[in-house]
Amino acid sequence: MDKLATASINTFGPMPKADVSPSEDPIFILTSGQLQEIISRAIQPLLDEVSELKATVASQGEVIAALKATVAEQKADYESMNDLRCEDFSNLARRLNAHLIKDQEPGKTEITRAEKIEKYLASRPDHRATFETLKGHLGIDKNRLNEAIKTLMASSPGRYGIIRAHGDKRKRDLVMLPR
Repeated sequence: MDKLATASINTFGPMPKADVSPSEDPIFILTSGQLQEIISRAIQPLLDEVSELKATVASQGEVIAALKATVAEQKADYESMNDLRCEDFSNLARRLNAHLIKDQEPGKTEITRAEKIEKYLASRPDHRATFETLKGHLGIDKNRLNEAIKTLMASSPGRYGIIRAHGDKRKRDLVMLPR
């Protein structure tokens, strides 16, 4: 049985011997100064590149600062222009409102025409006149007559009225109402 146990153990066969031979590379002996010089030569391109990158970052920082200043100036210019536009719009709105109010108030001509209509109606026995008659009396067109009648009715509310003519329903008469 010993032979069997020994046989099973030796199944791998004899162990190969390691081939260890001395290295053929020569061994260098360097001083610390020599080692420092080799290291400095090896890292000098990296140091140069880092210094170039630092200079680039610094110049980009200056460019960014200049751009920020430009943007700030443009923002200030934009805000001042916007303020001017707002002032222009408010001035324009004020002027437009003044014109609208001016247009709403009757002018001297309209007041004079309204007074002429009032005198004409007062002189008539029936205190009535057709719009066609009034246009001929004043020598104006339909739009100017309507403005004068509007002014007359606004100056004396409840004193004048507009009715349809007796013979033609398309025509209108201005009537001075009794007080």
